[in-house]
Amino acid sequence: MQKIIAIDGPSASGKGTVAARVAAALGWAYLDSGALYRLTALHAKNQSVAWNDEIGVANIAASLPVVFANQNILLDGQDVSQQIRSEEIGMGASAVAKLPAVRSALLQRQRDFLTEQGLVADGRDMGSVVFPDAPLKIFLTASAQVRAERRAKQINVPLSGCQFEQILADIQTRDENDRNRAVAPLQQLPDAKLLDTDNLTIEQEVQQVLDWYEKSINKTA
Repeated sequence: MQKIIAIDGPSASGKGTVAARVAAALGWAYLDSGALYRLTALHAKNQSVAWNDEIGVANIAASLPVVFANQNILLDGQDVSQQIRSEEIGMGASAVAKLPAVRSALLQRQRDFLTEQGLVADGRDMGSVVFPDAPLKIFLTASAQVRAERRAKQINVPLSGCQFEQILADIQTRDENDRNRAVAPLQQLPDAKLLDTDNLTIEQEVQQVLDWYEKSINKTA
């Protein structure tokens, strides 16, 4: 049985934090697929390639000069770990993710992260497209309001006012784009477990995933 936990969910749901901690707890590798799309959007911007230029962006995705070094992400030799987390690049990632040629260019790159060690992968289509045979699929979500509040706290923005309203609007726009794109739309699969994190701590979320994994092992033992 493949050792994969596929965690999908909307923007700012916290799936990346949970996936990274679960991977660390299990001693597995971790794939942040969203980072690949953010890196593609950033590199396209740096190369003056429009985000709706499907062929141009796909060529960039296919030859993305990226290195994941511990906690740092290097793009063309530069540390862009913080830069790719901006709201602008997040919107860019959502834009390029709509393009079939871009998704095709990044598909095998994502699958190459899987080794015998095991892999926890998070994204929008980990369970549906990239690792459809993953024995444990999770759809991790939270309300748009809660996700906006979490994002605002991360960047020290008050939980009311114009800045917060813009964060909330951006999240709602990305949700709409991700759910309605023609290729690999964001969705909860029938065989994916729902993890609603509105009222959970990160520690509780991680423990729930680990509990589900233990149960999945026992079923196949």
